[in-house]
Amino acid sequence: MTKKVLIVDDSPTQLNHLRKMVEQAGHGALLAESGEKALIIATEERPDVILMDIVMPGMNGYSAARMLHRDETTRDIPLIFVTQKDGVADRDWGLRQGACEYLTKPVDPAELLSAIEAATS
Repeated sequence: MTKKVLIVDDSPTQLNHLRKMVEQAGHGALLAESGEKALIIATEERPDVILMDIVMPGMNGYSAARMLHRDETTRDIPLIFVTQKDGVADRDWGLRQGACEYLTKPVDPAELLSAIEAATS
């Protein structure tokens, strides 16, 4: 089943890389370069799942995740952190912010698609 996936990353290279993985699996991709844009797109488009970087200028991924989960419109959208922050404390904190999964870059395509499937089923 085709999913609508919101990809949030301040790196155009990472956005494109993740978009290709998602689209090659037959899903649709929405792109946001910041946490602030992610909040707007998530509210307007209601994606099936959000892939969120953590380290971004302005609103970071942790803050965006908290805002999404406080909003009645977006609180039930599953969120997967996709980040270079690979510490145990980072992972624990990310999951405490409401993420259902925490993947580190470079992300394995099979692992990413499996996480998307698990989050949306």
